[in-house]
Amino acid sequence: MTVVTLQEAEKQLPLLVKAALEGEKVLITMKDATVQLAPVASEKRHAQFGSARGLLEIADDFDEPLADFAEYATARVW
Repeated sequence: MTVVTLQEAEKQLPLLVKAALEGEKVLITMKDATVQLAPVASEKRHAQFGSARGLLEIADDFDEPLADFAEYATARVW
């Protein structure tokens, strides 16, 4: 556990943040209070079904054969 005053913390904040991220308990003391420096867990977000509704548009001819590939579609490979 690391205990430092507010004035010391101002001088070595990057080191204290690194220590807190590595799991060490870091306390910063002031005249009237003590605070703990701790990492905040990131919130994992999951995809929500239907969240893209209205953002995509599929053309009416989406599944029609492409004109550029008509030759390949009719070719016989026997």
